[in-house]
Amino acid sequence: MNALRNSVRLIGHLGDNPKIKKFDSEKSVANFTIATNENFRDHNGNKKSETTWHKLVAWGRQAEVAEKYLKKGSEVAIEGKLTNHSYEDKNGETHFITEIVVNDILVLDKKAEN
Repeated sequence: MNALRNSVRLIGHLGDNPKIKKFDSEKSVANFTIATNENFRDHNGNKKSETTWHKLVAWGRQAEVAEKYLKKGSEVAIEGKLTNHSYEDKNGETHFITEIVVNDILVLDKKAEN
């Protein structure tokens, strides 16, 4: 049960190609976003759809997978953990960021049929 304390699993589509940074130590990081959609009916019975965007960061091997296989529109399943951090901009304003650190990526795109 301890693994459930901070565990996130999502299926969604990439909003853009992953942005890859490589460091001198040959370590890499990929930053990307995915959109998840929820369909439901409101209190009047009308169909509604709500899209939520999630910021993701993948390190090392998972960053390599993202770089090699993911592109804008790709459907993926991810598993990771939720993290929060903040930074102060040049105007002294504090910005808070919530993102998912990816532990595992599964590409769900169907293979192109020849």
